[in-house]
Amino acid sequence: MADLGGTYTSRFARLAEEFAGRLDSNDELGASIAVVHEGELVVDIWGGWMDEARTTPWAEDTITCVWSSTKTVMALAALMLVDRGLLDVREKVATYWPEFAAAGKQDIEVRHLLAHTSGLPAWDQPVTLDDLYDWDRSTARLAAQAPWWEPGTASGYHALSQGHLVGEVLRRITGRSLKEFVAHDIASVLDADFSIGVPRADYGRVADIVPPPPRPVVLTGLDPAGVTFRALTSPAPDAAASRTDGWRAADIGSGNGHTNARALALIQSAVSHGGVARGHRLLSPETIELIFDEQANGIDLVLGAPRRFGVGFGLTMPEVLPYLPESKLCFWGGWGGSIVVNDLDRNLTIAYVMNRMDNANTPGVIGTRQSIAYVTSAFDCVRRGR
Repeated sequence: MADLGGTYTSRFARLAEEFAGRLDSNDELGASIAVVHEGELVVDIWGGWMDEARTTPWAEDTITCVWSSTKTVMALAALMLVDRGLLDVREKVATYWPEFAAAGKQDIEVRHLLAHTSGLPAWDQPVTLDDLYDWDRSTARLAAQAPWWEPGTASGYHALSQGHLVGEVLRRITGRSLKEFVAHDIASVLDADFSIGVPRADYGRVADIVPPPPRPVVLTGLDPAGVTFRALTSPAPDAAASRTDGWRAADIGSGNGHTNARALALIQSAVSHGGVARGHRLLSPETIELIFDEQANGIDLVLGAPRRFGVGFGLTMPEVLPYLPESKLCFWGGWGGSIVVNDLDRNLTIAYVMNRMDNANTPGVIGTRQSIAYVTSAFDCVRRGR
């Protein structure tokens, strides 16, 4: 059996065995898994390799880009402002960001940004990743463009734009960037190894993302003026960008968080534990309830599949996500497989982070075969008890 680093309680031995088995079978390259249950870090394990050549083992302090799992921390930041009385999710975005009212967006509310229903799933073309790295230019463009559908009527996944939209609202309120807020008000407070972007000094402990074998994006037959086509090409996704200095230096609250499962689980445990993580209160129970205020439930206009969103998180859909139990549960995941699940009924947070992306379920934000196996195993361990 593959050697695992870290610790786990006997109750979660089956989860550790599942992980080790997938490392043995080459279903994983390198990864980490963490579980916080009833206030305790009961699983904190890692294994495999940081690189494709298998020269450097995944270590306790290894981090990697977690793509859209970053959104769960961005949502937490926004909810913290709600809790401080600085942000109202039902207030107009333009109240905080006056320029945003342009092009018919004067009635868009903050909740629409957090639930992917604002009609701004991407930038009007032409746009490149380099444009996204320039905060002022990219947010000014979003403020100037018109929504692609009637805001609030449907979701359309804001794969990259959500971080700029929510981040600019936060910046207008606090005077600090999203990256700075997360660093000082979340990561530092909780002593959690999470950052939006990654400092050059930490490059040596980053497990570079390994993209899956190329799969063509099926654009044939799509209307070039339609939401799906425009969102998939504005800009087109590029997993290799995660290895570049531009990506690592940028403030992309939708996708360039760097962390491991331990830090992600500890941060998100505030949601599953009544607002408290590591003894620090980040949210009130009343603010947590906002997450479960359903904002969209139906076919997502970008992903073309059923999705259900609350405020800042995905919500359960038993017919689509049978591996998630019917519970007071919110979650989201990242391109290629990483995932965070918060179960409030069980005081349980599960996090999984990996470097080799899986392409069996594009875009993978609701589970790949690996993440589904680990989440299922974790829930089974909780149900079986000691």
